[in-house]
Amino acid sequence: QVQLVESGGGLVQAGGSLRLSCEASGRTFTIYTMGWFRQAPGKEREFVAAIRWSGISTYFADSVKGRSTISRDNAKNTVYLQMNSLKAEDAAVYYCAADSRIWGMASAASANKYNYWGQGTQVTVSS
Repeated sequence: QVQLVESGGGLVQAGGSLRLSCEASGRTFTIYTMGWFRQAPGKEREFVAAIRWSGISTYFADSVKGRSTISRDNAKNTVYLQMNSLKAEDAAVYYCAADSRIWGMASAASANKYNYWGQGTQVTVSS
């Protein structure tokens, strides 16, 4: 089993930046891909970004591409999501996810590809 704990959420002004962290514990050596998803009130959970645990590949949703980066620190078993130029529509609960299976990066945007999920961290954007 893998446990995931997100942190770094909070209140940020529009145009500002935020770095979210996701620390993994347990059988971390089995992790192959980690992803970030978000869910705003009344909306479905949507994909934000994903990264291979090896760091070789990354994948971003069009909505955040160009203003976000995803990285990992294997020594700390932590994945980071840096988001810049935040907009009101970025406000949501952000969830970290992980999976141990090998599948194509094109599938990274599908929430049902991930077996492990964190509890989420709230991001609020003020105008």
